[in-house]
Amino acid sequence: MSENILKKPESFYDDFQRKPGADTLTTHYCPGCAHGVLHKLVAEALDDLGVREKTIFISPVGCSVFAYYYFHTGNVQAAHGRASAVATAVKRAHPDSIVISYQGDGDLAGIGGNNILQAANRGENFTTIFVNNAIYGMTGGQMAPTTLIGQKTTTTPRGRAFENEGYPMRVSELLATLDAPSYIERVMIGDPKYTMKARKAIRKAIKAQIEGKGFSLVEALSACPSGWKMTPVEAKNWVQEEMTKIFPLGVTRDKIAEIEGKVHNRNGNGRKPLSDKELVKTLDIPEAETSTIYPLPEVEDRYKHSEIKIAGFGGQGVLSLGVALSQMGMIHQYHVSWLPSYGPEMRGGTAHCHVKLDHEPIGAPLIENPTILVAMNKPSMDKFEPNVVEGGDVFYNSSLIDEPPSRTDVNAIPVNATEIADELGNTKAANIVMLGGIIAKTGILELEAVVNEMHQLIKKKQYVDLNVKAVKAGFEAVQSMSP
Repeated sequence: MSENILKKPESFYDDFQRKPGADTLTTHYCPGCAHGVLHKLVAEALDDLGVREKTIFISPVGCSVFAYYYFHTGNVQAAHGRASAVATAVKRAHPDSIVISYQGDGDLAGIGGNNILQAANRGENFTTIFVNNAIYGMTGGQMAPTTLIGQKTTTTPRGRAFENEGYPMRVSELLATLDAPSYIERVMIGDPKYTMKARKAIRKAIKAQIEGKGFSLVEALSACPSGWKMTPVEAKNWVQEEMTKIFPLGVTRDKIAEIEGKVHNRNGNGRKPLSDKELVKTLDIPEAETSTIYPLPEVEDRYKHSEIKIAGFGGQGVLSLGVALSQMGMIHQYHVSWLPSYGPEMRGGTAHCHVKLDHEPIGAPLIENPTILVAMNKPSMDKFEPNVVEGGDVFYNSSLIDEPPSRTDVNAIPVNATEIADELGNTKAANIVMLGGIIAKTGILELEAVVNEMHQLIKKKQYVDLNVKAVKAGFEAVQSMSP
């Protein structure tokens, strides 16, 4: 007896907790957008093929950049146009994983045009879901390589003209001329019969990857009512009535049956993997200066998994302080990660970076709730203080922040960093003053070791002595506060 079960695929999170805002049950996509349907088709395929646990989803810039809100898989975000390159690296590093590169037309056919061409030509064994809505949807409705002749966009307000902008690019047909791809099909999201064909194509493409048949791609013609300034119904009809004239549906390449499985497994190409020594010799890499290795410091349990967020204005040495902590952490035998942020806040607001110093291997470099916050200016304090874990440490530059943290469940450590650096003769040393303060409070690094290895942090020799004084001054300033 059959039973109907209505629920989300397991490849989706039950509750989209990663999505900002109060509504964690629905996606952020516009009404009539096809992304939600395509996500569902991919998620159901991963469930039914039993590969969710080993799937890694690649989402570059575009409306689907936040796919990690929804997919309960491994997730990697890629720079605009670089999803194919990232997918290549991920698949080669983890050949047993299932890699899905999910890209829009502006990303894939425009900025990443060469990336997808080269990946397909190499027959990389991953699957691309190519969402073609004939426009740059997220970034303002500009013309994409797939924009139709006569179609009006924000950059072609009089309509695309082949004399000025060329013809729409048929990516599937272009890639189908290559020898390596195993499977390429164009589908559309619209009426149920078309959606069911899209469902079948997506499953076939992923199954080809599972069998090691090499590169596969499904192009999905999709509506963008917001970008096209149409109602959802008008947009759906326009896909079927106009887009399919230029982008006919159907299979453009299917060599799955002709390709022997696993031939694209990069570990099976007959080349013996190189040892570390052989790799260094092959690449003719000169031997690096050997660093002194220091013992892992004895610290309180709460500092054995330090997650540090450092924030301030651009120019305050925020990223450099993160590098200093990371580099000194490595010679103290910590597991280390350093993740800089190059967001729009770099244009005048706060800049920040994430540093992890851990006694155990690190799974991911991103920090949502730091155990240690270093705030070099007040906007940084205001922005990140709420995220610090209960009982965490908040180091703040009391030269520029005149009020301590408002929370009473964190440890507030004022460090007069800018003033001390000024007294030493260079304001830019404030970040190293703060480093000394962190060492004094937490003990996660040995002061003597940092002093001895300062020449590794400061490349200009004339500033080494200044920074040695700075780290000692910061250390003494915080140590003097101890009861």
